[in-house]
Amino acid sequence: MQFKKGTSLGLVLTLIMIVTMLAAQCPPAPAPTVAPTQAAAGDATKVPPAEAVKIDFWFAMSGRNGEVIQELVTRFNESQSEVFVTATYQGSYDDAINKLKAGLQSKDVPAVVQVYDIGTRLLIDLKVATPVQDFVDREKFDISDIEPNVVNYYSVDGKLYSMPFNTSNPVLYYNKTLFKEAGLDPEKAPRTWAEVAEYSRKLTKKDASGKVTQYGSAFAFYGWFVEQFIAVQGGYYVNNENGRQDRATEAAFNGPEGVALLEWWKGMIDEGICANLGRSTADTKKAFDSGVAAMTLDSTAGLRDRIDAAEGKFEVGVGFLPRADEADYGKAGTIIGGACLWILNLRPTEEQEAAWKFVKFMSSAQSQAYWHINTGYYPINAKGYNEPDDVAWRAKYPQFQVAIDQLHIAPKNNVTAGGLIGVFPEARQTVEGALEECFAGGATPKDALDKAAKSVTQAIKDYNDSISP
Repeated sequence: MQFKKGTSLGLVLTLIMIVTMLAAQCPPAPAPTVAPTQAAAGDATKVPPAEAVKIDFWFAMSGRNGEVIQELVTRFNESQSEVFVTATYQGSYDDAINKLKAGLQSKDVPAVVQVYDIGTRLLIDLKVATPVQDFVDREKFDISDIEPNVVNYYSVDGKLYSMPFNTSNPVLYYNKTLFKEAGLDPEKAPRTWAEVAEYSRKLTKKDASGKVTQYGSAFAFYGWFVEQFIAVQGGYYVNNENGRQDRATEAAFNGPEGVALLEWWKGMIDEGICANLGRSTADTKKAFDSGVAAMTLDSTAGLRDRIDAAEGKFEVGVGFLPRADEADYGKAGTIIGGACLWILNLRPTEEQEAAWKFVKFMSSAQSQAYWHINTGYYPINAKGYNEPDDVAWRAKYPQFQVAIDQLHIAPKNNVTAGGLIGVFPEARQTVEGALEECFAGGATPKDALDKAAKSVTQAIKDYNDSISP
């Protein structure tokens, strides 16, 4: 894309600042169970070889996940002497994009940056990255082991722009102990919306005054969940097949798939069998961990946290994201979540070549198996599943296999590729507002989504008007 005559880079960046400040953060990933080996201190104190090409890597994961990233960086630095990577935590995904934006004009940017899944359209339109596909084609690098649906998500017009790194999808978490108490099979998660409602009725408890003391379910009003529920019905989030066939020009989430979703969800809330806890996934996780809610939705990346929080209290069960009906399992699937690694073209060629070596290491089977075991994000490299440590890990915690199976049953198409728009963070916030209005009784499902779609369509138009083919 070229900037339209008369449109400054500063104008586009200002638009991006507005958009990204509204972004909803992905759910935090769980803590590792295999302790990293002094990762954070390793790179900070090690002196790089004199002959090494030195590059910066900005990442956006805190806590123990950040430590695991630092450990992988340390392993890369110690595995060879040609490249030395300095990894720096930049805050949230939104913070990382805003810092990247601030450094574009001065070229004070890293060689590699971790950007969340919904940042793809923005970075492509800014033309600040060297597509990973360029390196792949030149080197004839084999990416056949990278999960096909993951490659599909991060590819545009057949070109892989970034290297996937941390990848997840949404699953249903359930309390096996409460299932037993309610007379439900603890090894059988509900698969359809009707079953979720049926199970939620049986799992809901009230005291003598009629007050609910235990909800059957609790789902956060999170825009990512809406995208997923629409996708598993085979629906598109935006037009032109999710912006994959041609640039998206308007929202499509207010179609029959979105309306059906809100009608089902609102029905359970109105019946008092699904808790209304608002947008925060932290609140629904807390309700699940404490036993106040018997079922919840969360990213697969949260599995380790859920298992740890339930230790000594109950056993965590994991099921596929429920579908509108059983037939949906044969026609659609979930969308990728998480983040990827971008190689920036504002750095010298020598640094970009060094960045490619680093990116290849981060996507290797060994690195991805270590990442899977220590976080819960599944490997983007299918060979990672065959690493002995990963095999043993899944044998101990079979719940981790559910996310992998759900990924593999999803067809590779423009539905599961997800929406591609430059205003995705704003769109998510707008959809979450529609959920709140609908569930509070302020609008019907159709009216709430139509209003949100109109707002998002205008935002897409404004964004598209700032650039031209």
